[in-house]
Amino acid sequence: MRRTIPSQLKRYKLYYFLIAPGIIYYLIFHYIPLYGVVIAFKDVSPFDGITGILTSEWVGLKHFRNFTSSYYFWDIMRNTLLISLYRLIFGFPAPILLAILLNEAKNILFQRVVQTVSYLPHFISMVIVAGLLTTFLTTDGGIINTLLQQMGLKQIFFLGDANYFRSVLVISGIWKEVGWGTIIYLAAIAGIDSHLYEAAKLDGAGRMRQIWHVTLPGISFIITLLLILSIGGLLDAGFEQIFLLYSPSVFKVADIIDTYVYRKGLVDLQYSYAAAVNLFKSLIAVILLLGANYLAKKYKQEGIW
Repeated sequence: MRRTIPSQLKRYKLYYFLIAPGIIYYLIFHYIPLYGVVIAFKDVSPFDGITGILTSEWVGLKHFRNFTSSYYFWDIMRNTLLISLYRLIFGFPAPILLAILLNEAKNILFQRVVQTVSYLPHFISMVIVAGLLTTFLTTDGGIINTLLQQMGLKQIFFLGDANYFRSVLVISGIWKEVGWGTIIYLAAIAGIDSHLYEAAKLDGAGRMRQIWHVTLPGISFIITLLLILSIGGLLDAGFEQIFLLYSPSVFKVADIIDTYVYRKGLVDLQYSYAAAVNLFKSLIAVILLLGANYLAKKYKQEGIW
């Protein structure tokens, strides 16, 4: 018997009641504000107030053209893509590797200690992490530079040197999030049928063969899913981290789309232009997400839909 919508609501009212706060949150803070995207196609003045969204002049793709033809466009795009790709190439496999190593560890106490220590940085505010990095890496008594000096090496201003800044971003980002990502993969590994490992052992497979032929295929779905989401967020190069750590001396290698939007929107009060730049970034993200999902389906992997 086919149920009607009212009967479904009545039957599962408690479940709908539980998810109602989440739905309301997304409606208020994510979907209703989407109407404001229209300012990317208008010339809105910050002094016009909310009514300016309706009354301001329609300029079409003017702000998009100004951005793509601006002096900063290629530098910003290059920095955003490079930092994001470095995070993806080095950061994405890190929790997978750590999860496999922890799964192979036979000492349960050691496994739990390492897992706890590795995911605790996730709960540390990025402001605190930035403060720690500044303290450790400064040339004025920083631990790292003190060690370099004691070894007879030249001190390095890591946060002010364009040659090192991106490496600091990527390494500190991996340190902060690797443990949290490991939890997901450990949960996926725990769901693999233990009989598969026993069958592999009977066939003479060693530890590495078991990892390659049992563990990795067993978590391939979650790897593919998270990879697709990571590619979709490829242009999210880490605004908060960069904003807290960068300085004019590293603008050339650290200025990304999000920091540029911040300066244009909140500092220069060019709301329409900043909205256009951010919308441009969102459109690229959607294209990347759809492309990654298509490729996953094409190569017989599970996609998001």
